Amino acid sequence: MRSKTLFKVAAVAATLALTGCASKIAQPEKYSGFLKNYSDLKETTSASGKPELRWIDPHYNPANYDNVVYKPIIYYPVPKPTTQVGEKALTQILNYTNQQMKKAISEKKPLATTVGPRSLIFRGAITGVDTSKEGLQFYEVIPVAMIVAGTQMATGHRTMDTNLYFEGELIDPKTNKPVIKVVRKGEGQDLSNENTPLTADTLKAVIDEMAIDAVKFDPTQK
Repeated sequence: MRSKTLFKVAAVAATLALTGCASKIAQPEKYSGFLKNYSDLKETTSASGKPELRWIDPHYNPANYDNVVYKPIIYYPVPKPTTQVGEKALTQILNYTNQQMKKAISEKKPLATTVGPRSLIFRGAITGVDTSKEGLQFYEVIPVAMIVAGTQMATGHRTMDTNLYFEGELIDPKTNKPVIKVVRKGEGQDLSNENTPLTADTLKAVIDEMAIDAVKFDPTQK
């Protein structure tokens, strides 16, 4: 009887471990609707090797454009603050994202305030900031560790993953259609438990990576 019980416990632990292996890219259920079409996105890697979903118009030629009109990044949909992700943190995250991305885009092309005949329009959104309990690791798939880990999860002392979701596009105003679309999921710093507040610092590295990849982006890598 005891061996059967231990087997069941180990089986449950193994299932949780596998479930905890979250995808590195945004899944369809995470698409916000900020972009009009997601069906043409393809999984690829950024300049720094980060996974992302991307589409580039096969006729896109950056030489046809002289500047970019930067539309400030927004939250889409508008998030509701929680005890772990407060309003102050959400504001700081959004401000820092705009600061870094605007600077990055300006390094690729000059920024303009009005749309001209050779402009591109940038629009982007943070479509999710979330936290979730980490899945069990394989080394925990033994009865005693399973009991300890299960207790940690039940009492809120389990380490929490953090993620930031971003969707963005460059639009040709002459056609009002995108020439580049990107959907990205970034993993922030872990939180020690569900009572630990998320701050802007938790996700700064994710935002910095996005900005660096925007600067290094090569449109010929389609």
